[in-house]
Amino acid sequence: MLKKIQLEKVLFLDIETVPQEYNFDDLNEKSKELFLHKERFTIENKGLEGAEVYQNKAGILAEFGKIVCISCGFVRETRTGKEIRLKSFYHDDEEVLLRQFAKLLEEHYSSPYHLLCGHNAKEFDFPFIARRMLVLGIPLPPPLDIAGKKPWEVNHLDTLELWKFGDYKHFTSLALLCHIFNIPTPKDDISGADVARVYYEENDLERIKVYCEKDVVALIQLFIKMKGDALVEEGNIVFS
Repeated sequence: MLKKIQLEKVLFLDIETVPQEYNFDDLNEKSKELFLHKERFTIENKGLEGAEVYQNKAGILAEFGKIVCISCGFVRETRTGKEIRLKSFYHDDEEVLLRQFAKLLEEHYSSPYHLLCGHNAKEFDFPFIARRMLVLGIPLPPPLDIAGKKPWEVNHLDTLELWKFGDYKHFTSLALLCHIFNIPTPKDDISGADVARVYYEENDLERIKVYCEKDVVALIQLFIKMKGDALVEEGNIVFS
């Protein structure tokens, strides 16, 4: 199946998210109450404080988090071989970047032949984007409007799912897969756990964008490797 997929038809993406409020105490009382209720089992079973759970989890919950960056990768055939081009949507105003991203999907990735691809994206990136769009009153573009569709009508690819081969208990990080497939990845000065701090304390959205784009390059190279093709040469990777 992978051999038949045309890379030019695939939009590769990754998102970076942060809590809507940096600290638990900054939430209004109703939001605090609802967060504690949502995470009550984690709090009770692990004996943690609500503020600690908020710090660890709020950024990955669409009800309490927001998207600060969506980085996209496109693969094109050129005279010198495959080329990767990156484009990022990043903004302090989540609605601005989501409307820009929705426009991209509407105009260029809405046919039945186009695909979206990410790592663990079926569980995280795709639903998180769709939920935040609904909250902000943004109409879902066709690739994300999957309600009522049959599984084979949903044009989503997930490299984690491809690696699982039906083993739903198995989770493998993008970093580990790149390591075992001998895919070179640049050393980053931050990790996903640092994104909220970099955003709120350092106000460095550009740094987060660069980190997100590197993950997209790693994602594309992994997918290409899974197809059995040669990696894209470093000189043919064009950052925005």
